[in-house]
This record gives sequence, structure tokens and C-alpha cells, in this order.
Amino acid sequence: MKDITTRYTNGEITVVWKPALCTHSRRCFTGLPDVFDPRKRPWVTIAGATTERIVEQIHQCPSGALSYFRNDAVTAG
Repeated sequence: MKDITTRYTNGEITVVWKPALCTHSRRCFTGLPDVFDPRKRPWVTIAGATTERIVEQIHQCPSGALSYFRNDAVTAG
């Protein structure tokens, strides 16, 4: 698989998805289906939940395929 990285942002955070790392545990979309839905394109709808809830769910990703960074940390330099 190619080394693909996809980013989704809501202004506060940027969600980073690396599909090559994904183990398909399904925790993302069973835990937060309003944001993570593999039947949709794009499969991440970051407007589907609060930033805090998205961060909580990303911490449940066992493979590290989903991560995030806070946008203010990038611009606060």
C-alpha cells in the first residue's frame, strides 16, 4: 500500500489518517459514527462532533492510524 496520509480539519484540530497503519479494529466508527463512517466519502466528517469528543475517540485507535494535532500549536510559534 502506498504511504498515504489524509488530513481533515475543523479549524481547532486536524485529524490525520494513515490507512497503511489501520488494523480495522472498527473502534473509530463504532465509537463515533457521526464522524467516522467508512461507507461515506470522505469517510471522516469532522463537523459531526465536538473537538473534545473527536480527540477522545482518536485516543481509542489501537494502531495509531488516526492521530491529531491542535492547529493553534502549529501557528503559535
